[in-house]
Amino acid sequence: MVSFTDAEREAVYKTIFARRDIRRFRTEPIPEDVLERLIGAAHHAPSVGFSQPWDLVVVRDDETKAEIAEIADRAIAAAREGYKEPTKSEFAALKLEGIRESPINICVTCDPTRGAPHVLGRSSMKRTDVYSTCLAVQNLWLAARAEGVGVGWVSVLYPYEVQEVLDIPPHVKPVAYLCLGYPEDGFPEEPVLQQEGWRERIDVDALVHEGRWESTESAGNE
Repeated sequence: MVSFTDAEREAVYKTIFARRDIRRFRTEPIPEDVLERLIGAAHHAPSVGFSQPWDLVVVRDDETKAEIAEIADRAIAAAREGYKEPTKSEFAALKLEGIRESPINICVTCDPTRGAPHVLGRSSMKRTDVYSTCLAVQNLWLAARAEGVGVGWVSVLYPYEVQEVLDIPPHVKPVAYLCLGYPEDGFPEEPVLQQEGWRERIDVDALVHEGRWESTESAGNE
């Protein structure tokens, strides 16, 4: 049985609480041995029925990055139009991707046919293949933080266009497009969107329900 020292346990929590979504990167490359460790961490994520539905497309080529960045530019512009002022201007001021700047991009995909037709544990919850893929992303993200590598998840994209650029088979779905590199300004003390005043972290006590779902208001009135 694997056990952890106090220092090792604290390091796990330190990594979780210090993880950040990074958008600005230095140009220096990520060493291959570090990248291999990050990919290995992703591949050791838990998955429904041990199906391991993920694939990772590693993008290094500047032309390919530029194609993906153009998709992001259009998606961000469209999203910006959905806001009214002053939120629209605040949105425009946010840096939402670092596709061109980051030395490595990784597209994490989900293959819903892997292990089919009978994937243990997926008969009544079909989306657990996507949930499993997200766990692989989180594993990579936490490992990257421990290695001092920044990760930014670019969600403002059109996935079918990404699929076409990267020659991803039609039945395989892009789940996460990640930018990896060493942070230009280090890791901030708190999430960037919190720093920018976009959102505040919700108090955990408001999100925990004992036994059954109860709102804070109804619980207080009993």
